[in-house]
Amino acid sequence: MDVKTTVLDILADLTGTDSVKDNLDESLFDNGLLDSMATVQLLLELQQQLGIDVPVSELERSEWDTPNKVIAKVESLINE
Repeated sequence: MDVKTTVLDILADLTGTDSVKDNLDESLFDNGLLDSMATVQLLLELQQQLGIDVPVSELERSEWDTPNKVIAKVESLINE
């Protein structure tokens, strides 16, 4: 499974909707799809499934607020 599919599956599970797979520029926070608890769960799932480690204290919401941005951020962390 590729990074994009993995991230979208995680987001769909956490948000309870597949709309995150259809609208990759949807604002996850402004639309109430992710809150602080779900964000922590997202980081834990990314760590478990993709092996990347992002401390909550270093998460900048503006860099993680759409599915496209999450995918881009995860891909950049994997390639570091």
